Amino acid sequence: MQKLHFFVSNLILETVDLFYPVFRRFMPLQTYRYAACGGFNTALDICLFFVSYNFILLKQPLELGFITVGAHIASFLMSFLVTFPIGFYLSRYVVFQETSVAKREQLGKYFMVVLGCLILNYLFLKIFVDVLGWYPTPSKIATTFFVVAFSYFSQKNFTFKAVK
Repeated sequence: MQKLHFFVSNLILETVDLFYPVFRRFMPLQTYRYAACGGFNTALDICLFFVSYNFILLKQPLELGFITVGAHIASFLMSFLVTFPIGFYLSRYVVFQETSVAKREQLGKYFMVVLGCLILNYLFLKIFVDVLGWYPTPSKIATTFFVVAFSYFSQKNFTFKAVK
């Protein structure tokens, strides 16, 4: 299992770093890696949201018996179940490799930041879709801009803070 992890993380690093020379003038390596990995995970999140909303839930609320969840909120939660572990893996092993925090503690901190992101996602989606009447997928994209900024600074300065 460790060989597989080593192979996968090195493959991702080599692939991501392959394009860094194009961006070297604009940003440091860690910021570039965060943008590349975060961009991939964000694109995956939006695609999963779109598929969940339009093709799995068919734009219909999700009836759980004791509660009804709007299709846009259920879709966002479904995509989260996939992108949370991928995001942690990419953050830990690709973006923030130099860290003073143990993996177990990082996972807890990562979850806390992601919980904040979940709350922001929920609030912005409720505002954009339910209050302003926007379409769900563009609402998810707009929400992402706010959440990504919060996530980057929180992950860099809290979850994966490096020793100086």
